[in-house]
Amino acid sequence: MSQPIPVRMVNEVVYFARLFALEHLNGEWAESADTIRGRTVHRRVDRPSSKPLPAAEPPEAAPPQVRSVTLGCNELGLVGKLDLLEVDGTHVVPVDYKKGRVPDVPEHAYLPERVQVCAQGLLLRANGFHCDHAVLYFAESRRRVEVRFTDELIAETRKAIERAKAIVASGRLPEPLIDSPKCWGCSLVGLCLPDEHNVLNGRTDRVRMLAPKRDEGVPLYVEHRGAKLAKSGGEIVVKADGREIERVRMSDTSRVVVTGAASVTTPLLQALAAQDTPLSVHGWSNHVVGSFLPVSGHNVLGRMAQHRMANDARRSLAIAGRIVSGKVANQRVFLRRNAGYVDPDVLEELRELSERALRVSNLNELYGVEGRAARRYFEHFDRMLKSEAIQQGFDFEGRNRRPPKDPVNALLSLSYAFLVREVTSALVGVGLDAWVGFLHRPRPGKPALALDLMEEFRPVLADSVVVGALNNGTLGRDDFHVGRLGTTLLPTGRKAFIRAFERRMAQQATHPRFATRMSYRRILEVQARLLCKTVLEEIPTYPSYRIR
Repeated sequence: MSQPIPVRMVNEVVYFARLFALEHLNGEWAESADTIRGRTVHRRVDRPSSKPLPAAEPPEAAPPQVRSVTLGCNELGLVGKLDLLEVDGTHVVPVDYKKGRVPDVPEHAYLPERVQVCAQGLLLRANGFHCDHAVLYFAESRRRVEVRFTDELIAETRKAIERAKAIVASGRLPEPLIDSPKCWGCSLVGLCLPDEHNVLNGRTDRVRMLAPKRDEGVPLYVEHRGAKLAKSGGEIVVKADGREIERVRMSDTSRVVVTGAASVTTPLLQALAAQDTPLSVHGWSNHVVGSFLPVSGHNVLGRMAQHRMANDARRSLAIAGRIVSGKVANQRVFLRRNAGYVDPDVLEELRELSERALRVSNLNELYGVEGRAARRYFEHFDRMLKSEAIQQGFDFEGRNRRPPKDPVNALLSLSYAFLVREVTSALVGVGLDAWVGFLHRPRPGKPALALDLMEEFRPVLADSVVVGALNNGTLGRDDFHVGRLGTTLLPTGRKAFIRAFERRMAQQATHPRFATRMSYRRILEVQARLLCKTVLEEIPTYPSYRIR
């Protein structure tokens, strides 16, 4: 038997079916000023009454009020909580709270709102109560609007219920609206990406700036050995050596990153999960040893589609090829922009390798293209370092790791570790499985899909931070310890590099495909959502991120 439809979502089917599907089918949700105001208006009626809903009352009794009543009906296929019921004998009137003003329309309420309370009335009737009308209470106007259950309204309501069932049965999201004013102010617009979706499908040729340009909140990095993170009211308190070393508001924190032997209390983990704030743990060797990510359980259909695609060699290769093509193209542009001089033959070879990545017949051939491009790129990497950096000893003779033997390679390894953390968080945030990839094969402890998606961002977000930190004097030779077992960045240098990396992630850039400005962290999320749309076959091909 199919799961019942929440009665509160029937209005969304009428207003915009894709919004219903995103919330009910995918489990997506995002807060906005409107949703917060709406929750505030509902605060009083969300407290359940101590008195149960009576079956009948003497006619002369005053109409009692019963708050927050949950009802269901298998025949209707509905379940849900009703804000407030006014009971007079055997007659029950549902009252639904709305945050705004009474609209200037003949019925004094829009059709989605009237359908919603009519669905509540049908639930009450199915449970044996007499109900012929409902009341909408508009908080801003402080006014009640009566909604009569006419035959026409009941027919519209039943049609909305059946459409909701059909969407759930199909397992597919309806198409976004085209240039619709409904998108403005919608809390899910940054998840839905309606204009980007329609551009990639040829349904429109413009992208409005609907999604927020800036990321709210700042990250909290804790690198102190033996630090303890705990919750105190609405704040995160960091203590070490018996004293408080930091205190930040939880609402201002976008993510928490701890390094080494730090401890985190369970109440803090619960509070971070409640506001969807990820926590990542790095070992002292810089690699990510684990992440605590909120269990949202959304977008199950996306993960199922991802796993099917990962088992389809042809479709996996198509995505992997576009990722590698984008990576090589970005390496070429990064070299061209920052190296004093690069042989035109090298740039031409990188261009050809980027194009060849789209034409390979198997993964092994693609690995060969990627490896050849990486060798040519790192052969010329030192040309992006200024003479002042070279004189300080920041020379580069090729890529090495595990452990890195020189400061430049140590920074590259650290920046890649930071980047894989960011990409993993973005992928999990959109509901994909970060451990099942298309280019990188699944291996224990390796987030294959995160390693896939980060490829096209390595030059843009990791290599660029390293080159900038060395060329601008952010780091000096004294910030490193070079030993027989490898090179490590000392604490003062780590702090400076973390700040440089975070500045890059927060930097505003124009997305080359959609010509909209947003932070690089937001661009990462957009690419993760486009990858999700690709596996769900909402868009024809994955559009890799390519700088110009």
